[in-house]
Amino acid sequence: MQDLLSVLFYVRKSKEQDAIHATVYLRITYNGQRSETSTMRRVPIAKWNAKANKVGGSSIEARQVNRHLDIIKNNVYDSYQRLLEKKEAITAGKIRDEYLGKSDSERNIIQLFEEHNLRMKKLVGKEFSFRTLQRYNTTKKHLTAFILSSYKKKDYPVEDIDTQFINAFIYYLKTELDLTHNSALKYLAYLKKIVRVAFANGWMEKDPFYNFKLKNQSIDRDFLTKEEIVKIMEQDFSIPRLEHVRDVFVFSCFTGLAYSDVEKLSEDDVIKGIDGNLWIKIKRTKTKSLSSIPVLPVAQSLIEKYQEVKFPKGKLLLSLYQSKSQ
Repeated sequence: MQDLLSVLFYVRKSKEQDAIHATVYLRITYNGQRSETSTMRRVPIAKWNAKANKVGGSSIEARQVNRHLDIIKNNVYDSYQRLLEKKEAITAGKIRDEYLGKSDSERNIIQLFEEHNLRMKKLVGKEFSFRTLQRYNTTKKHLTAFILSSYKKKDYPVEDIDTQFINAFIYYLKTELDLTHNSALKYLAYLKKIVRVAFANGWMEKDPFYNFKLKNQSIDRDFLTKEEIVKIMEQDFSIPRLEHVRDVFVFSCFTGLAYSDVEKLSEDDVIKGIDGNLWIKIKRTKTKSLSSIPVLPVAQSLIEKYQEVKFPKGKLLLSLYQSKSQ
């Protein structure tokens, strides 16, 4: 295992053209992965022996710097030995952090999801929709179950996430949860966003999603016929809530509005146009674009059906979720 670890030093010049000194950097390589950090020591560029990884010459200054570098190298190997004794998964980044005394600041993926989702919850209705928050929470739930099933842990170091982890998670979603390929990729997209945040903050050596490509499979979607829509409209329901759900669906069919748009639709969004007819003026949730939609007779009849109902916050129609919560 010791052969998997190598420690070397190199100098990094400043951007100044006439610089005569450079900072010595420590490079730790473990199992083909690199991690680097500054030693905070500056040396004359002309005196640095790149092949020997030290300052050339026998001056007092050279001997002091080289002795300091030897101490660093020994400390790195000591850090590696401590990780072996802890029986932890070892990476170049972990060895560096152990050497720097940062091992207690390890970031885990479920922890990052929880922090992200708590921040998002405070922005629901302002920058994010409730359904988006639900998707992140569901992804966290599936990921937690996957880590517990595959690694017998409650959490997993974000730095250790690699393509093998990603492929195993996709396989878990398809086999254990019986999700389709496209549904599995939707959850993977939310994991990718959290991982990219970790990478941007310097908590990961590299982005495991870089050059990782999976494409959605094309699906032939069936569309409802006119007869099928009429059959749905004429269906009698003994449960008022189901009737309401049906009405919201039919309203979407005759306005072209997505679920998220119907969910936030208010009385103020319906105005009378210059043609004397009713129009819906709304900023679409997904595209953020303004839309003007004519209110067709079927949609207008549904608006009138619920006109006497006092929905919270002046909402025009309530969604399934909102209906349940009342």
